[in-house]
Amino acid sequence: MQSLSQVHYGAAKRILRYLQGTKDFGIWYKSTNDAMLVGYTDSDWAGSTDDMKSTSGYTFSLGSGIFSWASKKQATVAQSSAEAQYIAAAATSNQATWLRRILEDMGEKQEEPTTIYYDNKSAIAITKNPVQHNRTKHIDIKYHSLREATTRGEIELKYCSTEKQLADMFTKALLRNKFEELRMRIDSPRNTLKRSIKINMFLVNTLEKSRKIS
Repeated sequence: MQSLSQVHYGAAKRILRYLQGTKDFGIWYKSTNDAMLVGYTDSDWAGSTDDMKSTSGYTFSLGSGIFSWASKKQATVAQSSAEAQYIAAAATSNQATWLRRILEDMGEKQEEPTTIYYDNKSAIAITKNPVQHNRTKHIDIKYHSLREATTRGEIELKYCSTEKQLADMFTKALLRNKFEELRMRIDSPRNTLKRSIKINMFLVNTLEKSRKIS
């Protein structure tokens, strides 16, 4: 918190205005028979101007609104956008493996591989090509757990366009229209809290009327 400027003050005010304007927003979880775990992963490239490190982001859903998500700066400097995406996908794969085990303990074992979407075809190629070459041999070995999870059939990587990438909102600042579009796609409708209160009050009134009739 050193060398604060008017820019930082303006950014803080913008955050507070957003929180004030969205305090009634929430993620809507609905009953569904589709209990398939699905993930999205993304990364910017060298987005931090201080150390040129990238930011990873991921999100998971289980047939309804998202329930697991993260945004975190990567520990190492990625030498390409594909490498940054690969590192992000490795972290997402680790989270998927953990979630699959939790779901199995809860009686919701995932029989099929967990699909993880990301928007970099070069990163997908690195994952599917086990041959070490000049583009990948410098990548920390811990990130290659992604390949193992894919080989074991726990993870399936699929390409999606940047426009459909839900995790994009966890890696960088977006234009308002893009941000609001993704916010709706994670199943976060406006005034969820107020709508829930109205539904509950309707049920209470209905019960009261039924008691008077009986």
